[in-house]
Amino acid sequence: MEENSLNPLDVPWYRTPFFERLILLACPPLGWWLVIRDPTGSRARKVLVTLFALAWLVVYLGLLLGLAVLMRWVDLEFKGGFGPTLVRERTRPNYELVELSRQDQAALPRPTNLTAALPPYWTDFRGPGRAGRYDEQPLLTEWPPAGPPRLWRQPCGGGYASFVVAEGLAFTLEQRWEQEVVAAYELETGREVWTHRYEAQFSEWMGGDGPRATPVYHAGLVFSLGATGELCCLSARTGTLLWRKNVLAETGAQNLRWGLAASPVIMGESLIVVGGEGTQEQMLVAFDQLTGRRLWAALSDKPTYASPLLAELAGRPQLVLVTATRVLGFDPERRLVLWEEAWKVPYDASCALPVLVDTNRLFIGAGYGVGGLMLEIAGPSPQPRVQTLWRNRHLKTKFNPAVYWQDHLYGLDEGVLACVNARTGERVWREGRYGYGQVLLAQGHLIVLGGEGQLAWVEATPAGLREKARVQALHGKTWNLPALAHGRLLLRNATEMTCFDLRPLPTGGSARETSTPSTP
Repeated sequence: MEENSLNPLDVPWYRTPFFERLILLACPPLGWWLVIRDPTGSRARKVLVTLFALAWLVVYLGLLLGLAVLMRWVDLEFKGGFGPTLVRERTRPNYELVELSRQDQAALPRPTNLTAALPPYWTDFRGPGRAGRYDEQPLLTEWPPAGPPRLWRQPCGGGYASFVVAEGLAFTLEQRWEQEVVAAYELETGREVWTHRYEAQFSEWMGGDGPRATPVYHAGLVFSLGATGELCCLSARTGTLLWRKNVLAETGAQNLRWGLAASPVIMGESLIVVGGEGTQEQMLVAFDQLTGRRLWAALSDKPTYASPLLAELAGRPQLVLVTATRVLGFDPERRLVLWEEAWKVPYDASCALPVLVDTNRLFIGAGYGVGGLMLEIAGPSPQPRVQTLWRNRHLKTKFNPAVYWQDHLYGLDEGVLACVNARTGERVWREGRYGYGQVLLAQGHLIVLGGEGQLAWVEATPAGLREKARVQALHGKTWNLPALAHGRLLLRNATEMTCFDLRPLPTGGSARETSTPSTP
């Protein structure tokens, strides 16, 4: 017998083939370590075991993660980036808590509504002209260390709708249990004034549950579009239902993968809605505002999630639409496509509203590595000319539209705040990771609502990121757009809503008296 050979009886029990295989399956790192440290093992065997351990480790960790999710120790949540994020708990509404909160409010005396007499201002998705810009009155530009005064805070139902404000009320659309709920809240106190409920439930694991589209207000009426196509016209003062249609049933269309998300558009006496897919000449549908009577339908494109923009380009009023294959200008009066430009986003996931830069320029942005382009619409009617001024990946606004200010575009480029020269498309700066939130422009500043509910006040300047204040406004995933009316900033996500007072402090800097908040 050779001198270096070992008697099987002398091999330690933990180096037996059976035990090594067992520990390699049960705990890949430890099993690999035992094989590598074995002085009698061949180099080829160690390489094979290393490759096996690495492959099995991936499967092993996946099984452990699946077990942790199954046991509710952790959860997975899509927050806007590529792939899910591991979280302790997903952002889910607590419907029981919402109902208890509203019952408590009903028992309180009705306060005097101080903003009911003010003229309506923020009555559309992203405010006047859907521009994401606030110009109504001066705001508090220097925030206290603890942030601006908070008027109220309370739980709410699910979904991604924002607010519109009129007649002293803030209107939004929520998911509560198996119903979609159009709700009106008193702006000053957050007290629920009325609700309109109907059976509808859209559920999608990746994008989240609940309605997506923000209601619109016009001439005493509130129009809401739910994720499954329920279109309602309600009295803004009382919540009385005036008429109701289902857009998908009306056109025979199929729902989109992530639900209907485009806010309706008011144009003259018409209410124009982007519907579902799979129809001929019925992607865009117009209804009479007062009766709900169907007026016309047009276009056979596959729709996306971006809301239409009513704008005047090249001296002509038109709807700017982002479909699955193109961006186009549409004349609703003649049901005519005025111009078009090819546009394609992976998964047909165009979500960001087009941004009107001036009388003949438009910025279109998207995520998924697409970026944005600047279009110029010019030339005489009836067939204006469209030209691409620039196109690059410097501003990839996934579902958070950019804002325009003094020749620059500001937006969240895949979650990072960026400034781009609107004339050249050159990136000026990109810094400050806020996540997949939203951006508004107000008084030369950016109101940035981050993807985790942080609220930042940032100077809008090409000189670089100048964040002047930050406060934790909400908790959990926050994709909903802020709304700003009469100096009050309204924020919400799928679990809670709140209101901050951004009006300048009284002379002398003394604190303004605020309402007693309703807390979750």
